[in-house]
Amino acid sequence: MIFAYIEELIRKAQQAGLIEQRDHVYARNRLLALLKKNDFTEPAENVSALSIPELVEKVTEEAVAQGIVQPFLEDKEIFAADVMNIFISKPSQISDFFWKSYSSSPQQATASFYSLSQASNYIQTKRIAKNISYKAETDYGELDITINLSKPEKDPAEIARAKLRPEPETNYPKCLLCVENEGYAGHANHPARANHRIVPVTLGNEEWFLQYSPYVYYNEHCILLSGEHRDMKIDRTGFERLLHFVHQFPHYFAGSNADLPIVGGSILTHDHYQGGQYEFAMAKAKETASFSMQTFPEVEGATLHWPMSVIRLKSESQDKLAAAADYVLTNWKTYDDQACGIQSFTGETPHNTVTPIARKRGAQFELDLVLRNNRTTEEHPMGLFHPHADIHHIKRENIGLIEVMGLAVLPARLKEDLTAVAAFVAGEDVQVKDEHQEWAQELRRAYDGKKEVEEFVRQAVASKFLRGLEDCGVFKQTAEGQNGFARFLDGL
Repeated sequence: MIFAYIEELIRKAQQAGLIEQRDHVYARNRLLALLKKNDFTEPAENVSALSIPELVEKVTEEAVAQGIVQPFLEDKEIFAADVMNIFISKPSQISDFFWKSYSSSPQQATASFYSLSQASNYIQTKRIAKNISYKAETDYGELDITINLSKPEKDPAEIARAKLRPEPETNYPKCLLCVENEGYAGHANHPARANHRIVPVTLGNEEWFLQYSPYVYYNEHCILLSGEHRDMKIDRTGFERLLHFVHQFPHYFAGSNADLPIVGGSILTHDHYQGGQYEFAMAKAKETASFSMQTFPEVEGATLHWPMSVIRLKSESQDKLAAAADYVLTNWKTYDDQACGIQSFTGETPHNTVTPIARKRGAQFELDLVLRNNRTTEEHPMGLFHPHADIHHIKRENIGLIEVMGLAVLPARLKEDLTAVAAFVAGEDVQVKDEHQEWAQELRRAYDGKKEVEEFVRQAVASKFLRGLEDCGVFKQTAEGQNGFARFLDGL
């Protein structure tokens, strides 16, 4: 049966454009070598219904059964990446193809690279399909909700093995985003990257690299990473890079996590951005108040009807727009507003920064600056402008770039939790976790049976996430908050 899986995997790789017919025998022999087999019989079985990820699993299972690979997640992932590496061209060839394609169409270049990243099993399409994803209508537009089930969990035996045989500490690659990950085998503390490819792009005067997220949350979810391992930093040069990127790839947006803890993303030690071909709710948010800045007459400004505090700047000039954004950031970094709880420093520790998002609409460039503050208080030790404690049973993690734009990435624990909550709301005698108890009782009282209970609970989850975003807004959507926002804009 293994020969049938091998032959079908090769056929599927040809269909996906990873290899050509001329490469068939070579690919077969390399797969046989990985499985330590010296013979081959033309298979009779038909396994054409299986996808590339499923076929890779079958080949990996054979390696485990033969004792070639240990039955642990990391070992299987390393072997699976090695399998797919057989079908992928060298980085230089992929880069050449990308930029030749770009000369005809930037959109075609990214679409082809995205397809390759899926076909090579680097983007984990089978695991991503497990995610629970839906849209929820709110006063701010349609939010995206995702319960993240795609990342596999280690079993107790693997955890025990890691304790008994810890991997030696290394400084290579320095982090998960470094250029040195391309083709890296991986180990227990570092994911397999043999089938990983990146494409060089120039942003400003620097060499950066384009890749796709292995666990994409939206269409063509890409990552731009600095060739140099250095900390995240929001400044004028960063605004220029983001605008340069959307100039080169006008069908994509590009944004950055904030550069401070709590309000930043999960990786602050490597300068990087995220982008893709997707329009989030925030991009479609209604503009509420317009304003101008004397110093930058070529730049239009507006605020948005959005739970967080957003300044949208627009101009046909990248340089003027980057300069105006830097002016806003410089003013915001030292801005205090006691009435709104905004304090820019505690001693020498800064609290104010922004989450920037760039896009191009026709001839105009847009740069959204989401005002952020990471101050903590005794009442809110995880962050005054962070989801408050009553939201933590749904979302307690950092609100990064993706969440800011209106896509909730919620933890896997919620899948089972929400099933129990829905049953409780419907009147069943079930046990709900203590952390959800008060919320579940509130929903049970409010449920009128007009909607399916699962849909009712899903909408309630979206409402909780929205409340968490409102907690993150430095100028609240209240008369007092908007007056505070006006004071900041007047200063500009």
